Amino acid sequence: MAGLPDFIDGIVAQQIAQREVAGAIITVVHRGKVIMTRGYGFADVDKGLVVDGRQTLFRPGSVSKLFTWAALMQQVEAGKVNLDADVNRYLDYEIPPFQGQPIRVRDLFAHAVGMSDLSYAEGEWEKEEAYQSFLKTHIPQRLWAPGGEISYSNYGASLAGYIVECVSGEAFPDYVERHIFQPLGMANTTFREPLTGGRAAHMALGYALVDGRFQAKPYERYDKIMPAGSAAATAPDIARFMLAMLGNGALGGARILKPESVRFLESDSIANAPGLPGMAHGFMVAREAGPRLVGHGGNTMDFHSYLLLAPEADFGFFVSMTGGQGSYGARTELSDAIIGRLFPQAPATRWTQARARLPVGAYRVNRRDYAKPADPAGDLKLSLQGEHGLLVEGQGRKSYWEQIGPALYEQVTGARSGGPYDRLLFYGASDDPRLSFGSQPHVTYHLVPAAEK
Repeated sequence: MAGLPDFIDGIVAQQIAQREVAGAIITVVHRGKVIMTRGYGFADVDKGLVVDGRQTLFRPGSVSKLFTWAALMQQVEAGKVNLDADVNRYLDYEIPPFQGQPIRVRDLFAHAVGMSDLSYAEGEWEKEEAYQSFLKTHIPQRLWAPGGEISYSNYGASLAGYIVECVSGEAFPDYVERHIFQPLGMANTTFREPLTGGRAAHMALGYALVDGRFQAKPYERYDKIMPAGSAAATAPDIARFMLAMLGNGALGGARILKPESVRFLESDSIANAPGLPGMAHGFMVAREAGPRLVGHGGNTMDFHSYLLLAPEADFGFFVSMTGGQGSYGARTELSDAIIGRLFPQAPATRWTQARARLPVGAYRVNRRDYAKPADPAGDLKLSLQGEHGLLVEGQGRKSYWEQIGPALYEQVTGARSGGPYDRLLFYGASDDPRLSFGSQPHVTYHLVPAAEK
């Protein structure tokens, strides 16, 4: 770990200068200790208030789900929830089965609920609505059998929080405060919106970049899906949670989970693509070995975060950034740089045999709102380059990949020395070609039929 703080300082300084980062926090833990907690940039650009690494709150977005999964596992430990039970056993409303198959509790952990996503414009998210009401009145369309294809589900994670509320008899934000945040000393973390008191005073503003200037935005509201992403937290609080997870569920004299529950959360559940990392239980697998890495990203409209644990190395880090659109990529760049420095990899040996015929063309992600027409502008476009190259175009950028197996490619564009090196695999039946990325175990992509392009 020697030199890591200076290494991170240098990267973030460059990102503030070039990647539209207004403010950032990062904390790193190793062998039971916090080895760095720092703030960068501004919590309030107009007032010139700098980010305080110890006191400034950021929005971790979907990293919040890790608290929700921990809370649900507490109820499993208490014998109030069975992993293989129909979720309807614990609800005061009913989710209809799909072809006779109910959603099980363990399907929630794997994001394998077989449901459509629910999409909203930014302004719609700001409208207040209790998540309990939202869940009951916005049951997503059922598309495929649960327990199979993974497609990331905010609804499913919110449902997990509601199960905690129903079986414990405690309102969800009260429950996580009493049973996770207070025992771990996470005094500045909450799911409640909007913030009040000292938390509001120390909250970093979210930003957009408008005509080259940072424009502050109102506090984001995610009441509709509270357990899936409403938290606000400081870096030291997230560090305490990581230390507890790396400590087999305990920190100091407080225990929030049994060791076997922590192992369950970090262990493999299912994967979309054979040979690529899949989902753990709540966590996503970032690397299967050398060492095993599990983590979770979080993106609100304004904040971009990532938490990663390497249990074998007793190591973890959390980063959160706000700013222009470039801060999203900056979050990923910093995370990858840390992984590549501490746990370096070598690029794979290139494939030199003849290339099999691959189903290139337009691919569409399975995580979308199926109640709305698909937007072809969001599809990935793949084309073969030379004997063993692949060009991927989408989301306003192009990336080049080189073949390392019969249907497996490794990313070249943007790869740092030491990695991590993302991978792309073609797979699936001949009538339903698919592709998946190693960095995206929570979704898959289906080939778009020519008639739908």
